[in-house]
Amino acid sequence: MAANSTASGSLAGTLPLPRHRASDSLWVEALLRFRRHRLAMFGALALAVIVVAVVAGPFVYRVPINEIDFKAKLQGPSLAHPLGTDDLGQDLLARVLYGGRISLAVGVAAMLIAISVGTVVGAVSGYGSGTTDHVLMRITDLFLSLPQLPLLLLIVCLFRDMLKKLLGPEAGIFILIVAVIGGLRWMPVARLVRAQFLSIREKEFVEAARGLGVSPLRQVIRHILPNAVGPVIVAGSLDVATAIIAESSLSFLGLGFPPDIPTWGRILFDAKDNLDFAPHWAIFPGTAIFLTVLSINYIGDGLRDALDPRKVIG
Repeated sequence: MAANSTASGSLAGTLPLPRHRASDSLWVEALLRFRRHRLAMFGALALAVIVVAVVAGPFVYRVPINEIDFKAKLQGPSLAHPLGTDDLGQDLLARVLYGGRISLAVGVAAMLIAISVGTVVGAVSGYGSGTTDHVLMRITDLFLSLPQLPLLLLIVCLFRDMLKKLLGPEAGIFILIVAVIGGLRWMPVARLVRAQFLSIREKEFVEAARGLGVSPLRQVIRHILPNAVGPVIVAGSLDVATAIIAESSLSFLGLGFPPDIPTWGRILFDAKDNLDFAPHWAIFPGTAIFLTVLSINYIGDGLRDALDPRKVIG
């Protein structure tokens, strides 16, 4: 019996024990908290439906977005045109589905730019401190003090014609709008990341890594940034909604995509003179913008609560 016990003990000692990572359990717990957030789950479901509709819809509903039929102009919703038509007889359902692709693409791409630039600036500022921190934060404050919408309009007016000639009407204006919106939204992310870095860099595990001679870059990537990613995710989700509204505002003012490239904002701009006798023209793209932004805001609220361990969701 003693021999068997010794043998089994030595065998257990040779077998690799399962490694349990605390970070994995934290993410699982955060997911469970998110799933208990009813508004966040509603937002996630609604956004999933919208994304599937705008991505797969044009393959199912194969009506050309620029097909003109003057006999059917300004018709209300019907079996032939489920969302009605505009003043040229173009099918609004086809245009709303196609425009949703562009609006969502602008939102996601602008968010990625804002998150990337803001994270880099905030990380360098928060970890470097001293002169580096002071200079970067003053630059951030300078950008924050600029009027966002007038500056956005000015830059688009100055460069859109040049980029249209270089890259084409659709690609040129898309890159310009994404770059400008993303380039004007990184400042809140930078300040948020800086605050997280200032707090986390003084924690015991970071001090231990520093004492063991771990390089600053490895400290940032392996130890500090993963613990600061929660607020960044929340900020990124809300930036998508902000970018969609900014693109819609540009298109509504006639400075966004050209008329043959329908976005939700562009459709609203074209409908503004016909609200009295063709309200459906504006209602459906406006509802799409409203539901998308509302869903993303609900998801952001749920992520904020889920990634905050002090928050208790009833």
